[in-house]
Amino acid sequence: MPYRRLPNTDQARMKAIEMALEKGKRTAYSELAFSQLTLNKLQSLYPNLSNCIRQLQAAKQVQFDRSNEYGNIFKKAKLYLSHFVQVLNFAIQREEMKPAVREFYGLRPNALDVPPLNLEKDVLAWGERIIQGEQRRCMQGGSAIYSPSIALVKVHYENFKDAFQHQKILQNNTDRASFKMKDIREQADALIQQLWNEVEAHFEGQPYEIRREKAAQYGVVYVYRQSELKRMEAEKLQINLNFN
Repeated sequence: MPYRRLPNTDQARMKAIEMALEKGKRTAYSELAFSQLTLNKLQSLYPNLSNCIRQLQAAKQVQFDRSNEYGNIFKKAKLYLSHFVQVLNFAIQREEMKPAVREFYGLRPNALDVPPLNLEKDVLAWGERIIQGEQRRCMQGGSAIYSPSIALVKVHYENFKDAFQHQKILQNNTDRASFKMKDIREQADALIQQLWNEVEAHFEGQPYEIRREKAAQYGVVYVYRQSELKRMEAEKLQINLNFN
């Protein structure tokens, strides 16, 4: 025997409500299989659900469209910061600078490592340190580093900071839309369950197959279990064999 399955996607929720609303338009109230109160709730919920779905889809799309550009800006900032530190290390290895100058940038003087730049927070933190460190070193009489210059490093770092802030705004927009969507999904699920309960109760006195067929006209979804489908296939195959 098939069982009732409530919608588990936004598209299925919309379809279930649309079918019930269509029945409400075409059926006299005295013959309608659910209450006027439920119909009023469906009419109120439907536009809110539709709007929330559109808002979430739009927020996700904007964030997705921006993600490739943001990724490229992030990679460029990492690249320039990494190359600047490498050039600094090369100058130390050539003995053009003393290892102690690394302290200007918050780096260990007795190592020639490049700071971790894999995460956004790393680029934000080290970018600030490296830019300020180069400015302090030059103010104390040090020769500026070129290829890349700190000015060029700063341009890409500032681009990344701006892109990071914008991406956070887009993420917050998506999070707010997701939160609203979660709330209205719960409302929709509860209302659809109430609707389907009323519909099935309305046809309760009729034979099962007729009751299920009429309930399906109101959007109630019934599905067969896998074992039932296999049994039905076996029965169909047996009938065909007997017929042949």
